[in-house]
Amino acid sequence: MSDRKVGLLVIGAGPGGYVCAVRAAKLGVDTLIVEQDKPGGTCLNVGCIPSKAMIHAADEFYKACCFGSDNELGIKAGKAEIDLAKTLEWKDGIVNNLNIGVSGLLKRAGAESLTGKARFLDGKTVEILTSEGTIKVHAQNIVIAAGSEPIEISSLPFGGNVMSSTEALALPEVPETLAVVGGGYIGLEIGTAYAKLGSRVIVVESADRILPQYDAALTAPVAKRLPALNIELMLNAKAQGLTGDTLEILLQDGSSRSLTANKVLVTVGRKPRSDYGLEELSLTMDGTFIAIDDKCQTSMRGVYAIGDVTGEPMLAHRAMAQGEVVANVVAGGASTFDKMCIPAVCFTDPEIVTVGLSPQDAADQAAELGSEVSVGQFPLQASGRAMTMERDDGFIRVVARKDNGVVLGVQAVGSQVSELSAAFSLAIEMGARAEDIASTVHAHPTISEGFQEACMSVLGNGLHI
Repeated sequence: MSDRKVGLLVIGAGPGGYVCAVRAAKLGVDTLIVEQDKPGGTCLNVGCIPSKAMIHAADEFYKACCFGSDNELGIKAGKAEIDLAKTLEWKDGIVNNLNIGVSGLLKRAGAESLTGKARFLDGKTVEILTSEGTIKVHAQNIVIAAGSEPIEISSLPFGGNVMSSTEALALPEVPETLAVVGGGYIGLEIGTAYAKLGSRVIVVESADRILPQYDAALTAPVAKRLPALNIELMLNAKAQGLTGDTLEILLQDGSSRSLTANKVLVTVGRKPRSDYGLEELSLTMDGTFIAIDDKCQTSMRGVYAIGDVTGEPMLAHRAMAQGEVVANVVAGGASTFDKMCIPAVCFTDPEIVTVGLSPQDAADQAAELGSEVSVGQFPLQASGRAMTMERDDGFIRVVARKDNGVVLGVQAVGSQVSELSAAFSLAIEMGARAEDIASTVHAHPTISEGFQEACMSVLGNGLHI
């Protein structure tokens, strides 16, 4: 066993880990990063990137299918076909190129990378098992960026025709019938993609509506769209088990229903990974997550944690921001992490974006804010651009202080609203007031005009509603 000493050891080369390592190395910190799989973590390899690639391919195929029959645009085309093997090859090519890109970023920054399995021996020492032997690393600072993994339920253990999102993104053929257990964003994103590729999709959700982490107004357009995509929704229902290709469902009234499902996708959530000797540390925990302060410092000096292991929201860009904070702190800088302006995007059909406070959250905090709250909303039915895209379902909503108009939160649901997430976040980060956005000239015709109009509505002088 060889011994090493480093200034910073990063466990996990996902979005948070590799960003932390790159930034720390550029700041002159002697940095080593270890990853047991490919660089990029869940997001790049089996999450964000491959799922968005599949969503895009499904969208394009669905459009082609629509043009094979009578449509309002007058476009006529032949029967659409898809070579799924070629689609997967294209998706995997994107992932591979980005893997290479992450490795290149680390190398150019001067961070050393190791492929291996890390395990804590104590708060300053980590054992790394590599293909060439074991290395003991003594680190002045350690960052836990180990990520998360799908939650398995006892009635539907993974294997055979029961799969997690990882396997769902690599199916060799489109299943005739796909049951999705869990109506959260992962299940709906992947389920919608397969519905557009031709599967009959059934979503089984134990709550009384889909996407329960969002308010009902935002999820309503998504739920309304499901039947048109050949997606059946079963609410207040629990999957009990799979026998052959028969999935048993328990309904709220106590009755049961049997469904035929060639494949079952279980997406009931994710849990933090802990298979790296976490029990060897005396960390303060927040349930199953590692508790941290505003510098992402754990309860042990010199041990930091970022990303999914620290709790919700489990978002790649949150982990990246935390990674930069830790790198700056370790290098001697003064950085803190503020979660106020983290956008959350759900790539359903239509898309959902939220950032900052919801109307209910703001109303609940009115006393603390020292002001009542004003809410302005612009329906995309009044958007010329949305009409020309044949997608006028949804709205943009702005939450602001009533006394001075400072924007506290922005929510939107609609086609391509994910691309507005940066504008929403920037408005809150910069302390913009509704009048600042309302008086900014927005290009016409664009969906972004809805942001301006919602702010006008906050001020009581909306133009097109």
